[in-house]
Amino acid sequence: MDKPPLTILLASPRGYCAGVERAILIVEKALEKYGAPVYVRHEIVHNRFVVQELEARGAIFVDELDEVPTDMPVIFSAHGVPKAVPAEAERRRMFYLDATCPLVSKVHREAEQHAEAGRHIILIGHAGHPEVIGTVGQLPDGAMSLVQTVADAEAFSPPADAADKGLAYITQTTLSVDETAEIVATLQRRFSGLVSPRKEDICYATTNRQHAVRAIAPRCDHVLVIGAPNSSNSLRLVEQARRAGCAAATLVQRATDIPWDQLGSVRTIGISAGASAPEKLVTEVIDALRARFAVSVESQSVANENITFKLPRALEA
Repeated sequence: MDKPPLTILLASPRGYCAGVERAILIVEKALEKYGAPVYVRHEIVHNRFVVQELEARGAIFVDELDEVPTDMPVIFSAHGVPKAVPAEAERRRMFYLDATCPLVSKVHREAEQHAEAGRHIILIGHAGHPEVIGTVGQLPDGAMSLVQTVADAEAFSPPADAADKGLAYITQTTLSVDETAEIVATLQRRFSGLVSPRKEDICYATTNRQHAVRAIAPRCDHVLVIGAPNSSNSLRLVEQARRAGCAAATLVQRATDIPWDQLGSVRTIGISAGASAPEKLVTEVIDALRARFAVSVESQSVANENITFKLPRALEA
C-alpha cells in the first residue's frame, strides 16, 4: 500500500543554543582532562537523553554537594546556582567548574546591580525552576519578589520600603516572549518608575525558537516539539504553536513518544526542538515519520545564529 503524503515544516533555529553547547562541552572536556568520574550538580541541561549519554561516559549527576566526594571535580548546571552553592564548595575546598549560561549570569549581575542601587527586584519567572532558584539565591532573602502571571503583576504589592528604594524587574531567560511582555506592561502601568533591563533578559535562542514555531504553526495540522517535560523553553514552544493557530501541538522527548493515533489524517506536520534537545532526536523523529508517510521536508528559517561562549579557563588548555 502506498504511504500517505506528509509535508514536514522544519523550524529553524531549533535545538541546541550556545549556552547548552557550552555546558555539555564543559562536562565532556572535564571527563577528558580529569578522567571519570566527574560529578554534576543537577541535570547539566534539561534533557534526559543528553544526561544518559554523559552518564555513559562517566558523569555522575547528584542533587546536592554533600553527595560529591571532596577530592572529585564537580560541575554546576547551565541553569545557574544560588551563591551558597559555590560558597559551600569553597568551604570544603572542592574543585568546581561553573557551567552557568553566560546569559543567565548576566541576569545575576543585573540583580546585584539593582540591589547595590537600593532597588527592590521583581523577578518574572516560574516558581521552582532551577534558573529562578539560582537567581533568587544571588541575594539575601526578601530582596526579590517573584511574579509569574499577569494576575500576579496586578496583585503585586511592593515591600513597605520599596517606595524609597525604587523597583526594577528582571526575567527568567526562557519565558514566553508574548506573555512576559503582557506582565511587563502590567507592571509598568502600575509602577511608573520601574527600572527595566538595559538589554532583554529573555535570551536570543528562546526568542528565535519561538518566532520560528510561530512562523510554521499556522500551516500545520500538528506540531511536534522535541524536548523534555521539565524544559521551560520547550514547553513555551508548545504554547507558542497553539497560540499561533495550531491547536494540535505536542511535546515529545523522542520518536517513541509520537502520538500516532492523532496523526492519521494529517498532511502537514511542524517540527521544532527545545534549546537542550540534540539534533539527532530531530532526525530520529523524521525517520519515524518516513517509515509511515511519504515525507517531503521544507525548512523555514527566521534567524541565523552564530553565537559561541568561551569555556572556563581551567578547560581552555
